[in-house]
Amino acid sequence: QRQLILTQKAAYVVELAKIKQKIEYSALKGVSTSNLSDGILVIHVSPEDSKQKGDAVLQCGHVFEAVTKLVMLVKKENIVNVVQGSLQFFISPGKEGTIVFDTGLEEQVYKNKNGQLTVVSVRRKS
Repeated sequence: QRQLILTQKAAYVVELAKIKQKIEYSALKGVSTSNLSDGILVIHVSPEDSKQKGDAVLQCGHVFEAVTKLVMLVKKENIVNVVQGSLQFFISPGKEGTIVFDTGLEEQVYKNKNGQLTVVSVRRKS
């Protein structure tokens, strides 16, 4: 289990009390989530910033609250992107990945045969 810790200066991805990634808000390029109820949150960083590992891809039970808090701390409301279908993310210098969002009978997260991360959520009845 990983945790996302938001402070006044940076966001931290922490696992078992060890910092896995520090994302300084000055390096934050944007935040993306899908239009489905899959809980996926991508924190985009500037690929030019040599201190950054890459974008943080997280699964979060409270995406709306996490995005709202992050936007308030960064003080930039135009960084949020709600996507349909797919999104590109930065893995490491010169390497990008794709997340494909879909609906199905059961929730799943897996790599498809093209190497893309596929996130399947159950279609909610209105």
